[in-house]
Amino acid sequence: MEPPVLPQRAERSPGEAPVEVPRPPLAVDTHCHLFLVEQDPAEVVTAARAAGVARLVCVGIDHESSRRSRELAESLEGVFATAGVHPHTASGFDSRAGSGIEELLADPLVVGVGETGLDYYRRLSPPEDQRRVFRIHIALARESGKAIVVHVREAWDDTMAILGEERADRVVLHCFSGDERIAAEAMARGYFVSFAANLTYPKADPLRRAAAVVDETKLLVETDSPFLPPQALRGSSNRPANLPAVLATLAEMRGVDLDRIIAASADAAASAFSLVP
Repeated sequence: MEPPVLPQRAERSPGEAPVEVPRPPLAVDTHCHLFLVEQDPAEVVTAARAAGVARLVCVGIDHESSRRSRELAESLEGVFATAGVHPHTASGFDSRAGSGIEELLADPLVVGVGETGLDYYRRLSPPEDQRRVFRIHIALARESGKAIVVHVREAWDDTMAILGEERADRVVLHCFSGDERIAAEAMARGYFVSFAANLTYPKADPLRRAAAVVDETKLLVETDSPFLPPQALRGSSNRPANLPAVLATLAEMRGVDLDRIIAASADAAASAFSLVP
């Protein structure tokens, strides 16, 4: 994807009204961790904008990083934040942590709750603690009216069950790793589904088949920076400027124009997170 260009006035005869050449659509990285990138966040955001990524959601993983995400959203144009506690550290979540997250959610620049969810692969916190904290985050999302950003690894059955039991709304399934069946169930429930650059990996055919099931109105894209670089950059630290690799893969596999995927995913991001223009 080429960097965005300013609109240009087309050639016209004297007396004719000016005609602006339309700008290409601008993408939204719905999940990155700017506080973990080993580079000045301002430089990272500038590089992303040059690559056509106009808005970024910086996702917190604990109270301190959530607070830092809000600071970055306050200081960098086009950046928004979320507040939450990752399942890896769910065991340390107490009433004080909950109050801190709730306070951050009062800020309009904090557009989501999380990332939260279940991770039965690493199990750095016991599953019972993860489930307890996940339910608390869903309640915070309902009360605040904001999206809940859900991390899932080898825990799809429990995750989908809890989301249903807790009547979760405006669900964002971050860095989707499920199959076609789960993608179809997510669509039936009205969830948003976000794809990262692991979609570009050679062995990701099952994931690409799942991506084909997701409706355009619920399709999100992300980098999960600094993790999961695209195939061409494996072994390096990921950046929001690499989002075009995800968009290009989605456009190719779905057989649609790239600009259509960029515009659709940006519209879905605005809907999921209530992003202001």
